[in-house]
Formats: sequence, C-alpha cells, structure tokens
Amino acid sequence: MLSCTNSIFHGPATKNRHSQPSKFQRPKPLLFPPRPRLATIGNFKFHSPFSGKKLFSVKASIDSSSQVLESLDIGGPHIGLQPYSVKIPVGDRYILVETGHMGRQASGSVTVTDGETIVYTTVCFNDVPSEPSDFFPLSVNYQERFSAAGRTSGGFFKREGKTKDHEVLICRLIDRPLRPTMPKGFYHETQILSWVLSYDGLHSPDSLAVTAAGIALALSEVPMTKTVAGVRIGLVGDKYIVNPTTEEMENSELDLMLAGTDSAILMIEGYGHFLPEEKLLKAVEVGQDAVRAICNEVDVLVKKCGKPKMTDAIKLPPPELYKYVEEIAGDELVKVLQIRNKIPRRKALSSLEEKVLKILTENGFVINDASPRSNAETIAEILEVEDEDEEVIVDGEVDEGDVHIKPTPRKPTLLFSEVDVKLVFKEVTSKFLRKRIVEGGKRSDGRTPNEIRPINSSCGLLPRAHGSALFTRGETQSLAVTTLGDNKMAQRIDNLMGVDDYKRFYLQYSFPPSCVGEAGRIGAPSRREIGHGMLAERSLETILPSENDFPYTIRVESTITESNGSSSMASVCGGCLALQDAGVPIKCSIAGIAMGLVLDTKEFGGDGTPLILSDITGSEDASGDMDFKVAGNEDGITAFQMDIKVGGITLPIMREALLQAREGRKHILGEMMNCSPPPAKRLSKYAPLIHVMKVRPDKINLIIGSGGKKVKSIIEQSGIEAIDTEDNGTVKIYARDLASLEKSKAIISNLTMVPSVGDVYRNCEIKSIATYGVFVEIAPGREGLCHISELSSGWLPKAEDVGDRIDVKLIEINDKGQLRLSHRALLPDADPDNSNSNATAALPDSANNGLSDEATSLTNAGLVEGKTEQTNDNFNTPKGTVSSKRNSEDDSVLPSKKFIRRSVSPSQDKPVANKDKIKKTGNRAVSSVSGKDESSLVGEQA
Repeated sequence: MLSCTNSIFHGPATKNRHSQPSKFQRPKPLLFPPRPRLATIGNFKFHSPFSGKKLFSVKASIDSSSQVLESLDIGGPHIGLQPYSVKIPVGDRYILVETGHMGRQASGSVTVTDGETIVYTTVCFNDVPSEPSDFFPLSVNYQERFSAAGRTSGGFFKREGKTKDHEVLICRLIDRPLRPTMPKGFYHETQILSWVLSYDGLHSPDSLAVTAAGIALALSEVPMTKTVAGVRIGLVGDKYIVNPTTEEMENSELDLMLAGTDSAILMIEGYGHFLPEEKLLKAVEVGQDAVRAICNEVDVLVKKCGKPKMTDAIKLPPPELYKYVEEIAGDELVKVLQIRNKIPRRKALSSLEEKVLKILTENGFVINDASPRSNAETIAEILEVEDEDEEVIVDGEVDEGDVHIKPTPRKPTLLFSEVDVKLVFKEVTSKFLRKRIVEGGKRSDGRTPNEIRPINSSCGLLPRAHGSALFTRGETQSLAVTTLGDNKMAQRIDNLMGVDDYKRFYLQYSFPPSCVGEAGRIGAPSRREIGHGMLAERSLETILPSENDFPYTIRVESTITESNGSSSMASVCGGCLALQDAGVPIKCSIAGIAMGLVLDTKEFGGDGTPLILSDITGSEDASGDMDFKVAGNEDGITAFQMDIKVGGITLPIMREALLQAREGRKHILGEMMNCSPPPAKRLSKYAPLIHVMKVRPDKINLIIGSGGKKVKSIIEQSGIEAIDTEDNGTVKIYARDLASLEKSKAIISNLTMVPSVGDVYRNCEIKSIATYGVFVEIAPGREGLCHISELSSGWLPKAEDVGDRIDVKLIEINDKGQLRLSHRALLPDADPDNSNSNATAALPDSANNGLSDEATSLTNAGLVEGKTEQTNDNFNTPKGTVSSKRNSEDDSVLPSKKFIRRSVSPSQDKPVANKDKIKKTGNRAVSSVSGKDESSLVGEQA
C-alpha cells in the first residue's frame, strides 16, 4: 500500500506555473483520492523524497487499525469475505441468498437459489470516473447458460454468443429499477453481470436476477440509496401468487414483474387478458408487500457483510452555478418553452445553452480544459506557494506546530467545467418546464394535463403489402406493415429446456435516427428497440385469433417515421390497424397511451398534489418523474410498463394514473374508428391461401411418402407452395391461387379417403390387366380388382377387351383391406346376386394373391365413411363435388335385400399400414370427395 501510494509522487516534477521559481515542485493533485482496496492503517504521513518535509496526510478510511489487522489474512492465499448465507421467505417458499462463496474479488457478488434454479450476479466498477453525464454509466448483462439445463446450443456454434432477445428483455428488467436509486454525481462506470448457472424448468430465473442484482449492489461499494428487489406476480382464478412456477403461469391471466424498495414501487411490467384496473392494483399491492419483506431481510445482511459506500466519490456541480444559469437564461427559457413544435424548440434550447456557456466563459467562470476537475483540484491549482517551507494542505488539515498558511488566489475562486454548465442548464430547463405545467396549467404544446394530441390514421398505403397503416399522434408517427405467411415464416426460439418454440406472431420495432431529425449509425437493433417491440407485441397478442381459426404466421413491422414521445404506444395503435387491413380477424381494437407525472408540485407553485399527464411528449418524459405505458381497450388492460425517475411512487398515484389512462384509451380508440381510408378487413390478393383439412392420423404417411417423395410430387403436380402435416392428422396446404389449392386438395383427399361398399366411381382408368381381371384406379394411388366375371353381364373372352376406362362399383372390402370392384353391377341387366356368386367361385387363389401390394396398402381411408359416387371424367377440373349418398339410378338396379346381403360389416374394414411406396399418378384430380370432409379454406374466396 505504501509503495503503491508513494510511487505516484516519485515521477518527474511538474512544471512550475508561477512567476517566481520555487525550490519545491508541487505534484499535480489527483482527480479523486485512490479508494483503498483492502484498508488504510492509521494516519500515515507521507514525506517528500526531495526535501524531507511532510507533503500531506491521508486520513484512514477505517477508524481502528486493529480492526483492519483482524480482517487481513497475512500470508494467506486470498483476502476476502467469509461465506455467509441466509434464507428469505418469498411467497409460499424460501430463497437462499449466499455471498462470499464465489466472486470474492468483485465489489459485490451473490448467488440466489430458488428450488434448483441458481442465479449468480456480480457488481464491479472502474477506479477512474468517466466523463460527467446526465445519466448513470451502468451496463447490465444477463446470460442463460445452456449447461444450466444440461444441454448445449442447438445451432452450429456451441458457445453462448450474441445476447438473445429474451435475455435483453431481462437485462432491461434489471437495469430500470436500479437507476433511480443511484445518486447524481457518481460517474464510475458500473457493470452488473448475471448468469443462470442452474435451471430446473419450474422456477423462473428472471425475477431472481432482479433480486440478485439489487442485493449485489447493496453489498458493494456503489453508493446506492435503497435496496432493490423484484418478484413476479401471477393470478390463477382469484388467487395472487408470488413468484409462481412455470406450471402455475400456464393458467395465469396475469404476468406482472414488479421491482421496488421497502417503501416505494420503482418498476412494473406485465401483460394480462383484458385485466381490470382494480385487479392490477391488487396485484401490485401483493407484489409490494413481498418486495418489502425481501428488502428488510437484505438490509440485515448488508449490515453484516456489506462494504462501506463510496460517498466521497460523488461530485456534483457547485450550487452557485445554478444561480448563474437561471440569471442568464431564465427569461428566455420561459419564451423558448412555449414553442409548440419539437425541432424549433430543440434548436432554440441548444442556442440558448451556447449563449450561457459563452457568457460564463467570457467572465472567466468556465475552464477551457476539456477534462473535468473537482473543486479541490481547482482551488489547489490557483494557490501560490510563497516559500519552500510552506506546505500544500489537503482536506483542510494542518499539523500542530506548523505555520498556518492562508493562500492568496490569483484567479476567480469559482471555476466551472463545460460539462457542469450543460448539466445545470438541463436541470434548470426541466425546472422551468415543470413550473410552466404546474403553475400555468399548460404544457409546451399548449395542451392541458389530461388532453390528447391530435390523431389521424390511414390504411392501405402500400399496395403490395398484405396490410399497412400510418398512425400519427401529434409529432409521433408509426408506419406499421403486416405480412402473412406459412409456418416456415415462424420465429424459432432456442430456450433452456431444449424444446423448440415457434412464434406465429411477432412485432419488430425500429427507431431510425431520421425520426428525430438526426444523422446516426444504423446497425443491429438496440436494447430499447427490442424492448419497445416486445411491449407492443404482447399488447396485440391477446386479440389475435387462434391458430385453428387463422392458421397464418403473422409479422408486424413498426417503423417510427417521427418521434416525440410514446412511439411504442403508437406502434400498438398502428399495428392494430395494419392487422385489420391485412384481414386478420382480431377480437377487438387495442390502443396504447403513455402517462407522465410531476410528483412534487409544491416546489413548482402547486399545492403538493402529484400531477398526472396524459400522452406525454419526449421533453415531458425526460423532465418528468414517470413514464407509464398502458395498452388495452375500454374493458381492460393487455400490457403495461412503468419506469420511474424518482425514488418511487405509491399505489394511490398509480390508481389515478390508470384511471386517467383508461379515459385516454377510449378517446384514441374513437379516433382510430375514423381512419381514412379504413382497414380493408379482408385478405390481400397477394397474401397466400391456406387450406386446413383433417385426415386420420394413420394416413399422414400416405401424404408424405417414402423420404417425402409423395408430398414433393403433390407440390409439383398442383403448383402449390408447401404442405405441412402434423401427427394429429392436420394437413395445411399453402398456395398462391385457388386453382392449384383445389387441385392439391383433391389429390390429398383421394389419397386418404375411406372407401365404402356401394360407392360408385365413374370413368376410372385401368392401370394393369391380368388373366383373371383388371386393376382399376378409383382415385390417384387407390386401386381395386375388377374380376373378369364382373366386367360384363355376358361372357367376356379376354379382360383387355373391356377398354381403357370403365365405371365401377365397390362391392366388397375383404379383411385385408383389398377392394373388389364390379362393372357388371352398373349395367341395366346385371344380376348382382349371381355376379357375386360367380365372382367368388371363379376367383382363383392366384388372383387373390395377385392384388398389388400397392393397392393393399392404400385401401384405408381418411376423410369419409359414406356411400359416394366418384367420376374421373373431370380429372383436370380443380373443383370437387362432395356427395355422401348412393346414386339413385344405381339403387334402382340393385334390390335392397341383395345389397344388404353383400354389405361388409364394420369389423372387416380394418386399417392397413402403409408398407410400400405409393404409385405415382398423372397431373389430375378427382371431382368428388367423401362427405365428412373436416376442412376449411382460409382466404378471400372462403
């Protein structure tokens, strides 16, 4: 410690800046005193190596040197905290908090365990402060290790790489509640790293990560003001559950993430199914009680294991600077803040800021050096040492017996950096803006606190897009585009459990720099863009139809073309209109609104009652105390997100904001009804057509074929886009036109149909001829044997004499599923009784065995079980005619008693497995499909 500290002063002497030479060269003061890594023992006196005089004294950061000696393990392999753990009750169980086990060199580290889910979090910060800014330099990284669930990534790269979208969302959940607890003036860059080390599939790690980050910060040296914790709240029936399991969340109508301190709420985010405001407030109350209990336990832990806070590192602008800035810019600020439009107001404020900076510089109050300096350094640099025996005094300490020196300043005693001036100017502008709203009752654009900006919208702007809408609210504008597609367009999500999850609806939000009139870099979507897109997506997800009713994959793009606050809620409104324009049968319309807050109105001329602002702009978001986004309809809420810039808000304030937001949503929904031109509410002619049909699950293999050959053949024959099959027998056909869709539908229907005794098939092709009869294709890939005795009512010398095509009737299905056909039964003079006897007696064993295996494997059915008559006269006609009755003409030929005797019992109609390849057929489709066709066409022609 001594050698490290002394080495600072052993370098070359600094250049003398005074007119008279001095025998003692004073070193340049440090920007901030170095923070002790382990401890500083006693009050050490550091002596100058040049003159032997004492240079300055350093005060110990720990009062008793004996305490430091006890904490040091001299000669030991590691110096750090002792392991400590505590159980904290959360809901109906406990979470285990451990510190000192891992990451002991970090400023703060902790592991939090719930069940078998373990989250490990560390906090570190840079020794050297960053450039002063108007925000706290905090970065958060959260990562779910696949090894936590005992697996590796499903992609080509087995190492965890780019942060996934849902990990970015959790990073934002961690970041947002922590920022309000950080004091202004602490500029040391702070980093929070969080890893999921173990995941049991039952206890979610996101709420644990928020709590773990809050505990790690509380244990560290970062001077946060309050301990933060987070919980998830679910609602199953009428029961509110704290940190529900994944199984309980499947039946929950609410997903609420809440973070706060022991006395206030800092952040909420969640989604519901048209949840009433009172239910949401009750859930927030339950969550606040749970957070309070966690924070109280953590405060006890911090007293035992926490490190001293770096409060000395907080550097605020001098109070005098606020007075100077207000005197220079106060009158002009009042006028500038009355400019209604954003861009002129922003330029006027920028010009006024430059004017303030110029005036202070001309009067010698601003340091030209770009690097920020503390007040102690500024005063030290303007002091002049008159004699070599004089000492430089730090922290106002003077040793006894030494001469007290009164420095004589040669420059103004107050010097400010440019950064300080800009920070103070921003705070003064915020103060005047609040004063105008509270005292004058008018906002910058002239609105009252609960007034909504003018709204206009239009649909159908993009002719080739499936659906489009342009939604404008004031100076915020969203261009929303909807695209419909098949399952291949679904978004695949690689999660910890190893089960591929596909999203059939997703909304993607983009915020180009041009929307705020700036030039900037275009690259990968930022965390803000991902978060805003997910909020709008979850807002609209509730109103979408089920996949059975609308089997499309839906993508919505929201491009912000203008921005002046609440662009995510504009994406909700624009996305809703674009969905309607694309013909998506949504349940109802959804609107979103952002609410603001001025918490302490007494400071700005009010009576102290918090003031709620509806539909806030960008400046009101930056200068206000709250950004509360609420989406839904008149009946309830579908999504919400609240960020706080103060120490937290209470439930009464939240209740008032929710009720005011409901009135705002009603107004916006009314304006959306006046959209001109209105949404088309029908499928675009450029959108794909989807036909959904249901077949027996054991018939799926007939459609796929060996190695997928059959399904590829169907796609080539009919000209459709794709066919999707599911194990439960659902078949989806994707096509660009109705003709190709009907053609593929007919092929699949005939492949999977169930033939019944008495069905009549017209103009069927004879596929092969044997000595004992012919094999007739009654449908593509479906063949049956027509014995030579059934080919004619009289004697027929050769089977090939019958021709190329004949009409046949199904007279029997044997126990092997083989089809026996008859042409004679359709002739006017046919005797079905005799024909049946002759066919049975004359059929040799070789003929019985001669039925092709292909026909045997295809005799089972999929769609129908009624008497059907099918004709192959119109094979090239795409439309099919469904019939479940026997032909009346055929019934007049056959006596009913004969037909009953020839019928086959249901037990004989057994399914046969598909063991062989399906024979390829030409480009044709049957014109009749069996009656129980559980299919639906989704399209404009439906």
